Amino acid sequence: MTMQTPTSDSTLAAVLKSLDEDKAEDVVQIDLRGKSEMGDHMVIASGRSSRQVASIAEKLTERLKQSFGILSKVEGRAAGDWVLIDTGDVIVHVFRPEVREFYQLEKMWQTPGETVEAQ
Repeated sequence: MTMQTPTSDSTLAAVLKSLDEDKAEDVVQIDLRGKSEMGDHMVIASGRSSRQVASIAEKLTERLKQSFGILSKVEGRAAGDWVLIDTGDVIVHVFRPEVREFYQLEKMWQTPGETVEAQ
């Protein structure tokens, strides 16, 4: 079976589906095209506990590997407070709610006057 190279939009769709299946909360998607060279999309989500955060990240990376052959770079899974998953085109941050509130990543990427809405 040959895997096609996914587009950034198909990777984003797979990420959002995986987060939904694992009951991630307050999922926000930010379009980075034209704002950053690091990727096309950023997704920020929360898990209720360190265990759920680590589980969401684990399942997401496994699904992307199975579906698209994407080997994601992962940081922070052991602690489970903030896990960064870099798929290449889509950067995913999964936080415990308190850690997410502290860092407020969404605010860094919004255009002045714009509000970032949860999906």
